[in-house]
Amino acid sequence: MSEPEGKGTESSPGSVRADVVELDQSSSAARYEPRRPTLEHGAGDGDGDGDAKAGRFWSWRRIPAAVVAAILLGAAALVLYDVAAVRAEHPAMYWRRWLADQLATVPLDDTWLLVGSGVAGLVGLWLIALALTPGLRQVLPMRRGPSRVRAGLDRDAAALALRDRALEVAGVQSVKVRARRSKVRVRALAHFRELDDVRADLDTALTAGIGELGLVDPPALSVRVRRPKKG
Repeated sequence: MSEPEGKGTESSPGSVRADVVELDQSSSAARYEPRRPTLEHGAGDGDGDGDAKAGRFWSWRRIPAAVVAAILLGAAALVLYDVAAVRAEHPAMYWRRWLADQLATVPLDDTWLLVGSGVAGLVGLWLIALALTPGLRQVLPMRRGPSRVRAGLDRDAAALALRDRALEVAGVQSVKVRARRSKVRVRALAHFRELDDVRADLDTALTAGIGELGLVDPPALSVRVRRPKKG
């Protein structure tokens, strides 16, 4: 019996196994847990522990670091030059005299003073967040092999590889794949075959595809299949 037009189907969590695929559910969020590759004896003991502890790649943060360094360097050079000029019996720069007057006369509840303090605080929090977070959300850590080389896979590349896998399934007309760190979302259009059959084949093919990506923490899989809308 065919499905109604435009109605999507999904398989339930855990519905995909090596030998049985249950088709009586309407949701699909199967999580694939690949087995660790078996290494040869003496080739990198403890690699499994290293994979389990491997986190995201850290970004170099070159642009924020360069901006902060340039600002601090310029400010320090300006203050040092003014201090040296005052010691040489020259008058202080106008900006120092103006700043001293402002600090002495402007009340602490002044609107512009509060706004400037808030902006400075937000910039400081942003810099602290950049310093404490790894960044590079687009790179998915991969398992280390015997060579112990740490590799990463771009999320767009992973989505493209899984999309090619999905298009090989019979009945799939088009497919959209979005790869995230924790989940891969697949939305497919099937122009022939039963929707449950197409979804089951997609679950099987994409589950195997995720395992072959060699990721440290393989993402969950969510698959929806529906008929294309008739124009």
